[in-house]
Amino acid sequence: MSVYSDQAPSPVAAVLILAAGEGKRMKSSRSKLLHEIAGHSMLSYAVTAATAVQPEHIVVVVGHLRDQVEAHLAEIAPHVLIAVQEQQLGTGAAVQVALGELTDLSGDVIVTLGDVPMLTGETLAALLVEHRTRQAAATVLTALVPDPTGYGRILRGADGRVSGIVEHRDADHVQREINEINSGIFVFDAATLRAALTEIAPTNDQGELYLTDVLTVVRQAGKPIGALLIDDPWQTEGVNDRVQLSGMNAEVNRRILQHWMREGVTVIDPATTWVHASVDLAADVVLLPGTSLEGATSIAAGARIGPDTTLVDVEVGEQAVVTRTQASLSVIGPGANVGPFAYLRPGTTLGAGGKIGTFVEAKNARIGAGAKAPHLSYLGDAVIGEGANIGAGVIFANYDGVRKSTSTVGAYSFVGSNSVLAAPVEVADGAYIAAGSTITGDVGPGDLGVSRSRQRNVPGWVARKRPGTKTARAAEAAQEQKEPS
Repeated sequence: MSVYSDQAPSPVAAVLILAAGEGKRMKSSRSKLLHEIAGHSMLSYAVTAATAVQPEHIVVVVGHLRDQVEAHLAEIAPHVLIAVQEQQLGTGAAVQVALGELTDLSGDVIVTLGDVPMLTGETLAALLVEHRTRQAAATVLTALVPDPTGYGRILRGADGRVSGIVEHRDADHVQREINEINSGIFVFDAATLRAALTEIAPTNDQGELYLTDVLTVVRQAGKPIGALLIDDPWQTEGVNDRVQLSGMNAEVNRRILQHWMREGVTVIDPATTWVHASVDLAADVVLLPGTSLEGATSIAAGARIGPDTTLVDVEVGEQAVVTRTQASLSVIGPGANVGPFAYLRPGTTLGAGGKIGTFVEAKNARIGAGAKAPHLSYLGDAVIGEGANIGAGVIFANYDGVRKSTSTVGAYSFVGSNSVLAAPVEVADGAYIAAGSTITGDVGPGDLGVSRSRQRNVPGWVARKRPGTKTARAAEAAQEQKEPS
């Protein structure tokens, strides 16, 4: 749903997302922008927020590890424009590079950051409305924080209006006491921004062009500067290292869980329960400790998940129970029961009321309604009909060293324990497989498939081959009890 306000009817000319920084403190071979919060890259949140205000253009400025960032953008947001900042010479230089991609730009330009994942489209819309209502040349998003260390400080004149921004490293001891901080998120009039960028200079100790210096130029020109003080400082929080990444993940997860609990989901232990932003939960779902729901997972009403369960892109039906299970790209039907210690690999579909039990692994397996594989089995490339029973230790041997093949077990058939189905074979409806069989050919409806050697007992073998052992003594005692006195 668009958050574009009726109070701001004319389109936004552009949103510029600054994503060129090196992110040294992450100490990672992966771009900082690609590290994830609640299952999604930090950069994806920035693109989502930008898209929400329906700009004519979105430009992402890339630099460090640009190949990684560009590949990610091609996957998640092919509609954005990319501008390359070859040398990271500050936020002002980054904006200059972005504007170089947009000729004859007029109107409002929003500048935001790629590493502020909690910023929302609603906040950008509110910032835009404030900018237009005040008829400002520039408007900055600000926040009050208890510890402003590291942030740029908002400078205000005697009239209370914004007069400029000073970076922490350049601030004097009085300015460092200010706790209203610059978020790095702005709205500018495009013409004003372009002109002001030509007037700033790298006079700071970093030798960089600061975008914040544009506000000083605007103020000196007598043009109004606006500010929107946000009441949720988390929306201005950046991520620069793994500690901040962890803290951000925890806060986002806390809010996600809080949302779902208010929608009727029971979360037994929020401290050990993790839910991605893209997960969908219905009322009366119960999440037990140690549960992680990821990707596009959806859980229907009344299902019970956990403890110690991870589901990735899994659909779970109503009233299903999933216990101590790892599953991905699978479907668990209504009323089904999975686990404990089950492993559902991609392509697994379990029908209504079905069961995949303890130490069962399934891959590309379609298991019909009411069918059961209660324990210790491998169901690879299997089609199992309604009501069928798969005994303990059954193996669907689906790989012959060259290709993988599918085996089928029909409705209400019974596969005895410790059997092997060497694919491809078809066991028809209503058939039986005798325990311990290796099935290499089809079994017809109502037939019993048996493939095993006849048992042969060798009398006296233990006495001859294992004399003097505990086993031999036990056998002798048993024999004495068996023989008549």
